[in-house]
Amino acid sequence: MHQLTCGIEIHQQLDTHKLFCSCRSRLVEEEGNRFRRRLRPTQSEMGEIDRAVLAQAERRMHFTYQAPHGVSCLVEADEEPPHDADEEAMQASLIVSAMLNCRVMDEVHFMRKIVIDGSNTSGFQRTALVAVDGHLEVNGRKIGILSLCLEEDAARKVETKDREVTYRLDRLGIPLIEIATAPDMHDPDEVKEVAQRLGSMLRSTRKVKRGLGTIREDLNISVPDGARVEIKGAQDLSLLPTYVRNEMERQRSLIEIRRILRERGAVPVPVVAKDISALLNDSRSKVIRSALSKGGKVFCSALPLFAGTMRSADGKLRLGAELAQHARSRGVAGIFHSDELPAYGITVEEVQAIRKELCLQDGDAFALCADAADRAEPALLAAVARANQALVGVPEETRDPLPDGTSVYSRPLPGAGRMYPETDVKPILIGKDRLEHISQNLPELPEERMARISREYGVNEQQSRQLVKDGFDELFEEVAKDRAMAAVAARTFLSTYPELMKEGVDLGSLTDERVKEAFAALSAGRFAKEALPAVLKELANGSGVEKAVNALGLGSLDQGEAAGIIDMIIKERAEFVREKGEAAVGPLMGVAMKELRGKVDGRQAADLLKERVQAFLKG
Repeated sequence: MHQLTCGIEIHQQLDTHKLFCSCRSRLVEEEGNRFRRRLRPTQSEMGEIDRAVLAQAERRMHFTYQAPHGVSCLVEADEEPPHDADEEAMQASLIVSAMLNCRVMDEVHFMRKIVIDGSNTSGFQRTALVAVDGHLEVNGRKIGILSLCLEEDAARKVETKDREVTYRLDRLGIPLIEIATAPDMHDPDEVKEVAQRLGSMLRSTRKVKRGLGTIREDLNISVPDGARVEIKGAQDLSLLPTYVRNEMERQRSLIEIRRILRERGAVPVPVVAKDISALLNDSRSKVIRSALSKGGKVFCSALPLFAGTMRSADGKLRLGAELAQHARSRGVAGIFHSDELPAYGITVEEVQAIRKELCLQDGDAFALCADAADRAEPALLAAVARANQALVGVPEETRDPLPDGTSVYSRPLPGAGRMYPETDVKPILIGKDRLEHISQNLPELPEERMARISREYGVNEQQSRQLVKDGFDELFEEVAKDRAMAAVAARTFLSTYPELMKEGVDLGSLTDERVKEAFAALSAGRFAKEALPAVLKELANGSGVEKAVNALGLGSLDQGEAAGIIDMIIKERAEFVREKGEAAVGPLMGVAMKELRGKVDGRQAADLLKERVQAFLKG
C-alpha cells in the first residue's frame, strides 16, 4: 500500500483576449467604477445545493467590485451575456490536449460551476470539458491525465474588511487551461517533477502567460485511512513537496486522534453552546475583556473525553488548531481550548469555574469563543461540529496554502452538486480535420527544446535542462539572441536568481521586459557583468535600468581611467609588488575588483592588472 496518493490540477492562464469578451487580459492598478453584490446559493441541475456553496453562504459576506476600463466590461459585471468563446484560447487548449495524448470531445459544451465566494460576479464560473484520458511520462513513469478543461479565471481579491470583500475584475475572464492528473503520484518530490513537466509543456505552446500568479497548482492528497484533501492555489513550485509532506503528517495526526477517541469511547458531542459571560466578567484576558466591553458574549462548549487531543504535551496532536480554523472561517479571530489553559490571561480559578459550570469530568475538554454574539456562537458551533468529525478521522475539505508550506481550512470539498449547463454560450464543434492539422504541427517538446538550447547557445546539458524545468527557457532565448550574453544569462537565471531569493529579493516584481533591458544595457557596456546582481536587485525594488546604474555608481570606465586606478593601487603597495613580483597580481586582484566592480569586466580587470604590474616592475 502506498503511503501517499496524490493528483494535481494545473491552472495556467492563456496569453489571449478574455474568454468571453474582447477585453485585454492583463492586470492593472486602476480601480475603475465600483458596484456591490450579494450572492446566494442556487440548486444544481440535480436539485441539490453543494456543501461547499452552503458553507460559503453561511458566512454572509458582501462583495464590492472594481471594474477598470479596458480590461473589464459589462460581461465581467454580469450585465451582458457572454460572447462566443475566444477562438485562440480554444485552439491552445486543443494543442495541449494533443501534446498530452488526450481524447478530445467532438463537441465542447460550457457548464456553470456555482461559486459564491465573490470571485465571480455571476455566482458561477464557466468551464468546459475539452479532453479526457491522456497521459504524460515523467522519469519513465506514465502519469494519467483525467481531464483538460478550458475555463475563466476568477476576479482578483484586493482587500478583506470584516464581512466585506473587494475584488478587481481585471483577472476575471482571463482564459485558463485546467489539467487534472490521475492520482498516480506516490512521492512528494515526484509531485514537483510532474508539475514542472506540465509547466514546460504548457510554455512550449507560446500561448501562455508567464510570471507569478499565472500558473497555480491544486494538490489532492490522501494517506492510508485518510481522505482526499485539496490544497488549492499553490504558486511556489519549490514548496509543493513541503505542502504534501505537511498534509501527510496532518492526516496521520488526525488518524491517531480518531484512534484515541474511539479507545476512550467518545461519542458525538451535542452541537450547542452555553453563554458563560457572567463567569468571566472580571477576567484579565484581553480578548474576553474586549469582547464584553463591546457588548459581546463568551460562549463555551463541552467536549467530553477530548482532553489531550486538542493539543498534546509533545505538540504532535493539535485538534484545537483544526477547530480554530473552522471558527475563523465564520469571522472570529479564534477560540480558546482547555488543553492550552490556563494562559492568555485566563486563570486557573476561571478554568475550574468553567469546568464546574459545564459539569466536566477528568479527561473532558472544552472550547470557548468571545466576540459579538452573532459571531461567537456560530463560530463555536462550527468548531464543535469539526470536533465531531474527529471521530471519523480525516474530513474531506479544501485548504489554502500558506507561505511556510502549511495549509489552513477553507471550506468543505465541493461535490458534483454545483454544476449545471451554460445556456448563453453555444457549443463548439471540433472537426477531425482540425485535430489532424494540430497533431501534425505540435510545438517543440521540452526534451527537444533542452537539446536545441544546449546545441545552439553553447550551454551544457545540465544548464539547458534546468532552464527548461524552471521556466526560464523562453526568456533565456530572447536574451541570448546576443550570443555574447548566453553564458551570463544562464548563470544569472540558475545561480544569481536563487541567491537573490535567499536575500529576500522579490523576484516576482521583475518583469521579463525589465530583465531584457538590464541585459541590453550590459551588452551595450553600461556596466560590467559583475554588477548585474546589484542591478537586478534595484530593478526588483522598482527602479528602471538608468536609475539603477546611477544609484549604484556604475558606468563603464575606458581603458585609460581603469589603468589609472590600478596604477594607484600598485603605487600604494609598491614594496609588496617589488617583493612578490608578478605573483602580486593574485593578492591585488581583490583590491582592484573592489575599486572597479561593476565598471570593468573581471577578465579585463585581471589582464589590465597583470599588464600594469609588469610595466611597474620594468620601470
